[in-house]
Amino acid sequence: MKLDGSIAAVVTGGASGLGAGTAKLLAERGVKVTLFDMNAEAGNAIAADIGGHFVTVDVTDDASVEAGFAAARQRHGQERILVNCAGIAPAAKTVSRGDHHPFALFAKVIDVNLVGTFRCAAAAALGMSVEAPVTEDGEKGVIINTASVAAYDGQIGQVAYAASKGGVAGLTLPLARDLAQHGVRVCTIAPGIFETPMLIGLGEKVMTSLGQQVPFPQRLGRPHEYAMLACAIAENPLLNGEVIRLDGAIRMAPR
Repeated sequence: MKLDGSIAAVVTGGASGLGAGTAKLLAERGVKVTLFDMNAEAGNAIAADIGGHFVTVDVTDDASVEAGFAAARQRHGQERILVNCAGIAPAAKTVSRGDHHPFALFAKVIDVNLVGTFRCAAAAALGMSVEAPVTEDGEKGVIINTASVAAYDGQIGQVAYAASKGGVAGLTLPLARDLAQHGVRVCTIAPGIFETPMLIGLGEKVMTSLGQQVPFPQRLGRPHEYAMLACAIAENPLLNGEVIRLDGAIRMAPR
């Protein structure tokens, strides 16, 4: 798929971190971008900066997601690219201080990270499936989801997060197979440790320590590097049904 002004994209979690970086790079390539996020102040600021569109969307709510896609399509037409970056990462052990992991918290993480990803993917795929192809191969769109190296190397306290991201990794191939007849590709990026607002808030000393755990390059990943891979996936028609680690060769220790 050629990235230019004829293509529209939706980026969930677009108000910060990986989503913001992806929205910015897509816009630089000429793509018409709509950002979905719960943070309206940051989302509107980024949308204004890149000449895009922002919609307040809760990925755990069916009606909110449907309304978000309707608003995006009204502004830019049918999206041909969906990048799912919305997610949360609270930490809690299975048993700690005489109590078990809060069940409601576990369910919330699954709902945002896994069900929310599928909810947006299914809504985008339905819209893409009825459109005319944009390539000679018959491609109508591409969906790029975000897992994590925690899907494979989940650390202590990451039981909910790792389960949710493992689910995202696991749905990649069957989702790609489901949508193959409709000309829609699906890939997943599994990032390692990246510079996100959550990590930046921990301070420079902690960020440097985390970066030194990465074999090479020995630093944290940058949102722009995630965005580069997302664009490469969109452009390469043979990338389909694959989970790609983007982690500098890190393999996470238990803690």
